[in-house]
Amino acid sequence: MSTFTTSMFDSIKESLTKAPTSGFKDVLRFKPGTSCEVRLLPNVKKPSDTFYHYYTYGWESFATGQYINVVSPQTVGERCPVSEARYQLRKGSAEEQEKSAKVMRREQWLVNTYVINHSEESENNETVKILRYGKQLHKIITDAIEGEDADQFGAKVFDLSENGSSFRIRCDKQGEFPTYVASKFLIPAAVPGLASSAFQDVYDQVIPLDDVFPIKSYAEIQDVINEHLFCKSTTSVAVEQNISTPVESASTTDIDLDEEVPMDFPDSATTSPASKSVDDIDVPDDLLEGLDDL
Repeated sequence: MSTFTTSMFDSIKESLTKAPTSGFKDVLRFKPGTSCEVRLLPNVKKPSDTFYHYYTYGWESFATGQYINVVSPQTVGERCPVSEARYQLRKGSAEEQEKSAKVMRREQWLVNTYVINHSEESENNETVKILRYGKQLHKIITDAIEGEDADQFGAKVFDLSENGSSFRIRCDKQGEFPTYVASKFLIPAAVPGLASSAFQDVYDQVIPLDDVFPIKSYAEIQDVINEHLFCKSTTSVAVEQNISTPVESASTTDIDLDEEVPMDFPDSATTSPASKSVDDIDVPDDLLEGLDDL
């Protein structure tokens, strides 16, 4: 029988920082003014896969106005055609440099959770869902596991028993953008309504994280770039599956603005309306050029 033990904790910690070696319906969603209490779940069968760390590139299509989002092969240490194209644009004309600046690179993480209480989506309560998050929540989680709060929390954040600590995610508004800085781990307590006999069933529901946002091939991503960055015609099916509704049809009052907050995607798509946040940092490709050679 597989179950969580403290001996798995070291392996779980490594998955936070290790080099990264479709299930939108399973991803939690938040809007400013909402909160959600969860218990982080370990992958008891393969603890090192408890977290999934990945990179994306996104931009508003120069051909259609639709927002394009691509999971970068840099996630698994491979060359990324978007990174290479943006790097070349930065060395070009003023118009090309302006275009490159509109292609944003984001760093994100995934982890399984058991949802205790979601303030707006109660249908998710008592289910296993994926928490998709950016740098604000990553700092809080990392501090609790191996940082300045590790003595207080540590392995407790993965414990479903009364000795475990739940994570209260608070989404507030800072200016025009949401912020998650008020999120925190709570003092140890039992999960309401969850008997110890049900722990194994919860662990068995953990979702394989590397299947959530599949990485397309270099050639498939190049097709997306040709049509939506360089405005070249292509008949690739991959392009048709990498578009979403035009961003001008949405306003800042009815879309999620932070890269930590997933949108309502079609099951077959890998795109979202444009989003920014106080955590949205665009990393220059010249600082990351070495990643493309791995």
